[in-house]
Amino acid sequence: MDIRAARLHELPLLQDIERAAGWCFRDIGMPEVADDEPLPLDELAGYCHAGLAWVAAGGGDVPAAYLIADRVDGNLHVEQVSVHPDSSRRGIGRLLLDHVADHAVRTGVPALTLTTFTEVPWNAPYYARCGFRLVDDGSLTPGLREIREREAAHGLDRWPRACMRREL
Repeated sequence: MDIRAARLHELPLLQDIERAAGWCFRDIGMPEVADDEPLPLDELAGYCHAGLAWVAAGGGDVPAAYLIADRVDGNLHVEQVSVHPDSSRRGIGRLLLDHVADHAVRTGVPALTLTTFTEVPWNAPYYARCGFRLVDDGSLTPGLREIREREAAHGLDRWPRACMRREL
């Protein structure tokens, strides 16, 4: 897999990857998460224009996974990472996370952050194996607190959720 910047013409494919990756939530009793629509094309385009959207592309240079990030409180916040189920369990998500970590280091960013479900095996436990640590709710930065509030308003707090941080 090659990690590279996402291209604007690929954005509908990134939406398809996220939809397909979300299906596994249905199997663990989280159909609302499985049915949640990906970000609209114009929002995904914003990540491309900001240089904060990457894909893992395989044969034929076709994306099999993607990651988008935001700048939050001086860190890079992983907004979304999705791997198509046909390519899962091959280390592609970790490749994307490590690529973004390298990008962050090159640009002077001290940490990666993200929010995630704590009891979903491919969420918090996976990110812990990738070097992320749970952030206590009392230690949230203003930007992370705002993200968590938006997620709660969207109904994601129906399941245990937390912020995580990877020092770089």
